[in-house]
Parts: sequence; structure tokens; C-alpha cells
Amino acid sequence: MTGTTEIAYFAAGCFWGVEAAFRQVKGVKETVVGYQGGITANPSYEDVCTGRTQHAEVVQVMFDPAVVSFEDLLDVFWQSHDPTTLNRQGPDIGTQYRSAIFCRNEEQKAIAEASKAAQGSRGLFRRPVVTEISPALDFYPAEDYHQQYLEKRGLATCRI
Repeated sequence: MTGTTEIAYFAAGCFWGVEAAFRQVKGVKETVVGYQGGITANPSYEDVCTGRTQHAEVVQVMFDPAVVSFEDLLDVFWQSHDPTTLNRQGPDIGTQYRSAIFCRNEEQKAIAEASKAAQGSRGLFRRPVVTEISPALDFYPAEDYHQQYLEKRGLATCRI
């Protein structure tokens, strides 16, 4: 692998299953689950669960762009959840479970917007794609017990 590392942020419901999906991708160097897109500094899991902080459960993905592209990561993102449900994934309901891509720069934003438009035009979904595309602001890592939660328990995926 090269020494280059880029970062991407994805919110697709409960971060445990989303993190597990990204950890399987060749070229992903590291993942960290956490919170982004809210109004409270240093929120705890309990704070985020109230919905009052406006944060989403997010996976920070550090990747080698010589091995895996941002576009490839977007493909994993779209396949990891239902991007047509507003503030919900399966039984998990609230703004913390929204579908979102938090972009670090204008290039990521343009790629994410094009990818979202392509998802909508392919006719794969019965409803419109409601994924939020926003600037990546402050990212707050979740508590240690959330990191690689499924992997620590010998689970490969999060079943709803």
C-alpha cells in the first residue's frame, strides 16, 4: 500500500453494521465510529440517543485511494442501508440514524452528489433517495465499547 490516506464519513443507520461493511473493503486502513453533524461538542452515546444533539451515528473511513476510490466506498455505502428512509433504518428511528455523507472537500461533494443522482435515476428504489450531503465538520469518536463492536463479539454483520 502507498503512504497516502484519505478520510470519508458515512452515516447509514446504526454504525456497528456500517463499520463492519467498510472493514471488509480492501484498501480501508482503519475505521472509527462516532458522531457528526450535530450542535453539541463532545456528545456521548446517551446524548446522541436523545436526538437533541442532532448528530448522526457515523463511520470515519481512512482509506488508501491507490487501492480503493471514494466512488467504490460510495458503492458500499449505498448497499449498506436503505437511503430512502428519512431518519430511520429498520427498527432504529431518529435523526441519529439518518442517511448522510459528510464531505471533506468539494471533490468529495461533487462525487457524492453525482452518485446520489445516479442511485435515484437507476430505478433501484421505489421511493426517492433522501441521503443528506453536508460538509464534514467536527467528528467525535464514540466510546471505546462501540469501536469494532460486532468484530469483538465474533459477528460479521448486524441483522435487523
